Amino acid sequence: MYRRPELEIKWPNLSRTDYQVTSPKSEEYNCFAWAVEEDDRWWQPIPGEQFYWPDGVPQEETLEAYIQAYQTLGYEPDDNEILETGYQKIAIYVDSNGIPTHAARQLPNGKWTSKLGWLEDIEHELDGLTGDRYGVVGQILKRPIEFSSANTIDE
Repeated sequence: MYRRPELEIKWPNLSRTDYQVTSPKSEEYNCFAWAVEEDDRWWQPIPGEQFYWPDGVPQEETLEAYIQAYQTLGYEPDDNEILETGYQKIAIYVDSNGIPTHAARQLPNGKWTSKLGWLEDIEHELDGLTGDRYGVVGQILKRPIEFSSANTIDE
């Protein structure tokens, strides 16, 4: 298992949980893209060519806008992070003002995968990233797994 003490400084809860680094650093994509298995663009509701945001979704930094963005891909709000057979889940973290700060995707083993800004991807426990930097989990979303492979849209 590959761990990085530098990550534990930024996210102190990682040191108390089971996590591992799973990819090299990259500036090609962010956590919001990685949550939906994209590694070739940066999801952010800011106008400009360097960012992607789904058409028709308000370009604002609100939990509601992020939920709407993921709903364009078949995700719907859920009330728990427990692994469910046949579903893929996303957790959206929010700061104390309710502004989205991070997103993670649940893996088939029940752990979560995250892209840490311009840093690496990690496999982690959901609470490993809670704290001052990312806040708390504000919403869990889920979609049927068959939706993710059957309805992929290439852009």
